[in-house]
Amino acid sequence: MPRTSLFALIVVVLAMTAAVVALVQGDWVGLIWIPLAGVASNVLWLNLRRARLAKAAAERG
Repeated sequence: MPRTSLFALIVVVLAMTAAVVALVQGDWVGLIWIPLAGVASNVLWLNLRRARLAKAAAERG
């Protein structure tokens, strides 16, 4: 797993945790964490896809 994917995964987990904790405490401002988790999730999938394509290209020669 590329390093940026690992960082993006950590951001997704932390952002979702922050959103849940904020909403459980009744703070609606915690909804701001959800789009951040969505962006980090997209970065994660993009990096994983690039790594998979690069590995396939290296195997082809």
